[in-house]
Amino acid sequence: MQIVFNDTNTDFKVCFIQNKDLSKFDDDEFFKINDYKGVGSICNLAKRTLYIGLSEELTYASLIASVGSAIKTIKNLNIKSLSIEYLNIGCEFYSAYAIIYGVLAALYEFNKYQKEPKNSKIELISLLVNASDDIKEGVRLAEVLANACEDVKNIVNEIPSTYNQLSFEQDALKLAKEFDLECNIYSDDYMQKEGMNAFLAVNRASAYPAKLIHLAYKPKNAKKRIVYVGKGLVYDTGGLSLKPADYMLTMKADKSGAAAVLGILKAAKLLNLDYEIHGIIGAAQNCISEKSYMPDDVVISKEGVSIEVRNTDAEGRLVLADCLSFAQDLKPDLLIDLATLTGACVVGLSEYTSGIMGYNEELQNEFYENSKRSGEYTCVLHFNPHIKELIKSKIADVSNTGSSRYGGAISAGMFLGEFIRKEYKDKWLHLDIAGPAYLEKAWGENSYGASAAGVRMNIINLLRMARRK
Repeated sequence: MQIVFNDTNTDFKVCFIQNKDLSKFDDDEFFKINDYKGVGSICNLAKRTLYIGLSEELTYASLIASVGSAIKTIKNLNIKSLSIEYLNIGCEFYSAYAIIYGVLAALYEFNKYQKEPKNSKIELISLLVNASDDIKEGVRLAEVLANACEDVKNIVNEIPSTYNQLSFEQDALKLAKEFDLECNIYSDDYMQKEGMNAFLAVNRASAYPAKLIHLAYKPKNAKKRIVYVGKGLVYDTGGLSLKPADYMLTMKADKSGAAAVLGILKAAKLLNLDYEIHGIIGAAQNCISEKSYMPDDVVISKEGVSIEVRNTDAEGRLVLADCLSFAQDLKPDLLIDLATLTGACVVGLSEYTSGIMGYNEELQNEFYENSKRSGEYTCVLHFNPHIKELIKSKIADVSNTGSSRYGGAISAGMFLGEFIRKEYKDKWLHLDIAGPAYLEKAWGENSYGASAAGVRMNIINLLRMARRK
């Protein structure tokens, strides 16, 4: 995809309208005939121009979504080039990023299994603006993030019969080779030696070995060491606590957190960020066999914390518990895990929003503010000592499920907190991306399927931390 500036000789044009103001257009009557209502409306004119109605109080998220909706309207037309107006909604850098990311994200489709897939023919995008350095950098950020997110979406969308723990290993090795990253991959023998029994218990019934994947990007003179941990359940049946059929559908998306970690590493390298960044992936498969771990089991984690298993469908937190222990051995300045961890988070925040949890309120709030510029929706969920009581066990140090159905997202986050050492409690964030990670109904810039939740917010958080933008 080629992106240029101020080229008006394109097959199609996208324009913005704010405040329902049609006075500057010669075709007012046409707008009336088409029952154009302003905010959220899209009007396609015969002169190959598409108008998008924008709200008065624009955010980067709403701008990305509006652009994405417009592109979806025209992307399958027989056009090769597209020009789009530039609109500054507060910062040139993030405005350019939002517009171009909205375009590129909306062009994505996962259709490899369709007999006659419909693919866009658009090859050139022209942003109608005299490009400053900030605008050029914003466009570059959009291209990098769209590229990284496309890889993530392809991994998450891939079917479970095709994508397993070995696939994660292959993708990690491929990424490391292409971008000169360090890569170490550990399997059962190593994890047994390290006492990672919680992780291994989840994978016990799988036909494939568990994989602990450690990638590292180490630029010279790095400012800080950041470690990301991703839940990589290539498929989750629920184990012996078997999911109902309709809940099992889409569980190929339980690898979204781990896939996002790969995307973060790729984007960080392409942007030459001056942080040492590590990615830890726990790749497992929660199946059923005579080897399955069982409700009522007790497993001892790498951290030495004993866990009562009351539900084998609360498996992701077991994998993460051991991976977080491994991650803390790296002595991070910031530790962030990403996981499609709980349906409770979706119930509480909807399918559009990720939950931010941790012990450091200042760190949570900073991440929340930074995430707004990415176009991803987030919400801070505060830990509560009364909720911690719900994960107490009578026979072990902690239970893997709460004793109440209420507050499930927070109790899961507090479960993970039991494996965070005292010296890292103020450096740790837990991101529950269960809502937006996989979409059964397209919205905004996102198509059906994976959205690559977590990649954009984390990269932009790094940019903001460095005060580069």
